[in-house]
Amino acid sequence: MQTVIHYFLHLVFPVIIAYIGFKKEWKKIYLILLATMLVDLDHLLANPIFDPNRCSINFHPLHTSYAMIIYGVLLFLPKPFNIVGIGLLLHMLTDYIDCLMM
Repeated sequence: MQTVIHYFLHLVFPVIIAYIGFKKEWKKIYLILLATMLVDLDHLLANPIFDPNRCSINFHPLHTSYAMIIYGVLLFLPKPFNIVGIGLLLHMLTDYIDCLMM
């Protein structure tokens, strides 16, 4: 169930956000939200790269509280920066939910 929730929040929920919040340009917004998953490139710095029992929050550099503050600041900037902030914070929320489910 954890995997289903994880991928729903990463792939399906952004479509809902894009469509409800930005109807005229929802496809473009969805692609920006998907692009924010590149934040997971910081997993390449870990050893092992993937550990299903590891909580990403405050372990990987781009998943720290300090990084999340910056992502929050992005919300107050003009498009597309605010969309990037939404995507990054949604990503962090998804990973946090994963941590809670472990």
